[in-house]
Amino acid sequence: MHNVVRLNVPFRQTSAAARQGALVRNFAEDRRAREDVFWLKENAEILNVLETTGATLGPEALALHQPGYEQLEARLGFFPQYYRFHLSMCLDLEDLGFGGDKGARLAEWVAAQGLAEAELSDLQRAEARRLCLRRGVDPLASEGAALEARLRAFAGRSQTFAMPNKKAAYELTHIIFYLSEYGRVDPQIDAAMHDSLIFAGTLAFLDFNADLLAEICIALRFAGEEPPEVWDIWLRQQLRCFSLVPDEAAPLADDYHEYLMLNWYLSLTGLGGFADQVPEGRVVFRRVRPLSGPLRELSECIYAMGNTRSGDWPKMRETVAARLSQEAQAAIAAAEAATGQFDAFFHGFSRVGLQMELRA
Repeated sequence: MHNVVRLNVPFRQTSAAARQGALVRNFAEDRRAREDVFWLKENAEILNVLETTGATLGPEALALHQPGYEQLEARLGFFPQYYRFHLSMCLDLEDLGFGGDKGARLAEWVAAQGLAEAELSDLQRAEARRLCLRRGVDPLASEGAALEARLRAFAGRSQTFAMPNKKAAYELTHIIFYLSEYGRVDPQIDAAMHDSLIFAGTLAFLDFNADLLAEICIALRFAGEEPPEVWDIWLRQQLRCFSLVPDEAAPLADDYHEYLMLNWYLSLTGLGGFADQVPEGRVVFRRVRPLSGPLRELSECIYAMGNTRSGDWPKMRETVAARLSQEAQAAIAAAEAATGQFDAFFHGFSRVGLQMELRA
């Protein structure tokens, strides 16, 4: 007679589809209540990332959203302020294999209600337009060209992105997302828009902001360009710093968005993404963060120089280095090596042309 020993071994997600399905389940059922607006935000983001990377979700993963899909008309009619989340999820579910034609009807309803016209932000108007156009409906047909021109003008003002401004940098990446239809068409960025992405990426790198830098590298890829190798290597290193921890009580102000952006970027490179086993139950995304980046140290150094500072990086390099820690010097050297545009970036970063003489 043989003794049979049964081991309590957790289910292993041996395929990309299984891991992605487990991630969808976690966001759909385990992290937040469906009545929470942050549930809408998180689920819209994960579905958008999976749809734009060409993921294939199995029937079980898609079925998690069946109740919400059936209630879309009622929820959209009562919560029109969240129409972009609802419409985005609907379209992504259908394109991920859910089937159905509800997205087309919802896009027509959004256009008929003038919801895109009610947006004050050009970026939100562009997002609404892009969503509706996925089903052939243009809610802003009369102003589409003017809207795009304003977005391009904003994205082409490179000096904006040579100075720390995270809000502007995230708006820049989303402009490229919408103009490129998330990598489906050439967004036709010009040299100034390219400089804007490089300048914003340099700041993100110096700030050790993996979330923003991943978005910038994705935008570069959607524009048909390879991100700098230094940035690529650093982002891959940051992905190894994550742990997915089952925790029923921990706060959900975690690092889930960075996790999504880094895996989205890696997926677009064709070299993986979403390789982690996803625990059952409520999962918290935790990242072991590097020490604070040298951006603040560099900014304080340049500011302290007052009128003696120059926008000429080759002339300033040694003077600046002498005032910085060794860690900051190493990071700035890496940032300089990453692109051939560090000199141009530094000229804007120095704000030399913005100095004012204050007179009594």
